[in-house]
Amino acid sequence: MNISFHADTSIRSPLCRLIVFITTASLFLYFTAVSSEASSKKTKPATQRPYIVNNRSYAPLPSAEGYEETGTASWYGHKFHGRLTSNGETYNMHDITAAHKLLPMHTMLLVTNLENGRKLVVRVNDRGPFVRERIIDLSYGAAKKLGLFEAGTAKVKITALGELQKTNGEQRIIKHADLRSGEYFVQIGSFIQQYNSRKLQKKFLDAGHHTVIRKALVKEQTFYRVQVYVGQTLRGARRSELALLDKGYRGAFIVAR
Repeated sequence: MNISFHADTSIRSPLCRLIVFITTASLFLYFTAVSSEASSKKTKPATQRPYIVNNRSYAPLPSAEGYEETGTASWYGHKFHGRLTSNGETYNMHDITAAHKLLPMHTMLLVTNLENGRKLVVRVNDRGPFVRERIIDLSYGAAKKLGLFEAGTAKVKITALGELQKTNGEQRIIKHADLRSGEYFVQIGSFIQQYNSRKLQKKFLDAGHHTVIRKALVKEQTFYRVQVYVGQTLRGARRSELALLDKGYRGAFIVAR
């Protein structure tokens, strides 16, 4: 049986009209989806994408609202002066800036030195510090004002004030979703072999912990990442992260969903 289609510019047949309608609608939905996906990739800042330093992965948090933490601060200066920061700025050790592993770039942080009571507002423009138990790396200028330059480190409290944005040439602080509540996991392992990821997952499932495996493609290599659910508060997630680090999971880090 030979089946042939002939063009009918008048599209008199109801069947032809139906076929044209379905084809047009399908093409419209396809190109809309492709356009939307491409747009979303373009608008997502590079500084918000997961990254790896010293064989440890970090996943930047989607916002800064509600972020508060107490821990050790350090500072960095001459060695990095004049180099590019993670967001593309030129690092000036005399500016009042800071590096943070997770918070969005341009987050404004109130830093309180708990050892002398001094306070200072700094802007996040870099990633770090990549040393366990240190929660923020201050510029040389910020460290001097906070009185921790000579000691090198100090116990501090950091509180996010919001994200700094420019509108018509003016800077303003905007609010985001509250980070004090959400879905938090701690990643405890990443494997090339799926068997190894399932083995670790079973260990935590048997202990009563909700544990998932998420696939990730990195440079054409598939990784199986094992993540343990640790609750709906960032503070609780931090405690769980430290507990897992103490138990020997040296690469453990928080993931916000």
